[in-house]
Amino acid sequence: MDNELVITGDGSHSLRSNKFAVPYHSTHGAVQESRHVFIDAGLLPLIDAGQKNIRIIEMGLGTGLNVLLVWQLAIKHPEINFVYTSHEQFPVSIQVAERLNYPKVLKFDGDDFLKLHQLSWGEAHQLQDNFSFTKVNGDFKANIANLPTAELADVLFYDAFAPVSQPELWMPETMALCYNATKQGGVFVTYCAKGQFKRDLRSVGYTVEPLPGPPGKREMTRGRRGIK
Repeated sequence: MDNELVITGDGSHSLRSNKFAVPYHSTHGAVQESRHVFIDAGLLPLIDAGQKNIRIIEMGLGTGLNVLLVWQLAIKHPEINFVYTSHEQFPVSIQVAERLNYPKVLKFDGDDFLKLHQLSWGEAHQLQDNFSFTKVNGDFKANIANLPTAELADVLFYDAFAPVSQPELWMPETMALCYNATKQGGVFVTYCAKGQFKRDLRSVGYTVEPLPGPPGKREMTRGRRGIK
């Protein structure tokens, strides 16, 4: 059964997973949550610091909203090369993607948005000169277990379903895999701010930075892999 379409507080759509019985985004606003957590706290600091090559790994392609927001940034910053790899085990159907209102809300071409869900899996697609996008199907932990150094993330978007629904994706063993997939000096960002989760991040080596959360949420979390 397809996921249920919902309207969030900022007028943008989200989905409620019928498999995991949780929403894909905050009910207070899907777009504002994604911008706050993944763009403002994860990506913009790298852009502001003048980094010219940015590699992004995402756990949870979901609706494709995070990719769309990065694509908009790539259009605004032709001087920066973005390489984006998104991992998704339970893809959204094209029929559901066609109903999402992100192109209208973000003033983005609807056909280009749908392309994100139609592209073949497991190969890089050059969406524009400075933006390469790859989507990978399958188990995230297995996918990132042995990444070569050249493919480590400058920023890792961790957008898995909530720990209550997918606890295996929030365990210390999984966080250790994320740490190893993050470059020295790179960051890991997520909406989750549970105390045990932050302790687990510290235990695998991240320096943990609790940050103000998006509307409706007190905190979010950023982990930084120190430079040795």
